[in-house]
Amino acid sequence: MTHTHTVRSWMKSPVVAVDPDSSVAYALTLMRRRQIHSLVVDLDARSERKPSYGIITSTDIRDKIIAADRNPSNTKVSEIMTAPVITARVDWSLKECSLKMQQLNIHHLPVVDDDENLLGMISATDIFVAAEEVGWERDR
Repeated sequence: MTHTHTVRSWMKSPVVAVDPDSSVAYALTLMRRRQIHSLVVDLDARSERKPSYGIITSTDIRDKIIAADRNPSNTKVSEIMTAPVITARVDWSLKECSLKMQQLNIHHLPVVDDDENLLGMISATDIFVAAEEVGWERDR
């Protein structure tokens, strides 16, 4: 397997993060302006503990705000986020990452190091772009 088939090569960095007490309206604005479909929620920004994260996605907003007829200005990110979140490692192959996403039926994985520090974000779209740009070889 070549280096181009790893999460490290295709993840987006730096990651856009939001506070759990932020309004969903603020999260929506961040996502739209950055043209992204997910935000990491930093759950321990002010803590000495090991970092932990949540995630809010466009699907969460569709299902838990729009379809539920909730006001995004009066709803906190913490009310609709998914936490704790499953994370990926930089040295995972794109195949490993794809299989994990498929198994969990998700489209975004925050990428962390061995100490759980946030390094990036990988999405199904990033994997799609990788397949288009570099093609695909069978593992040898």
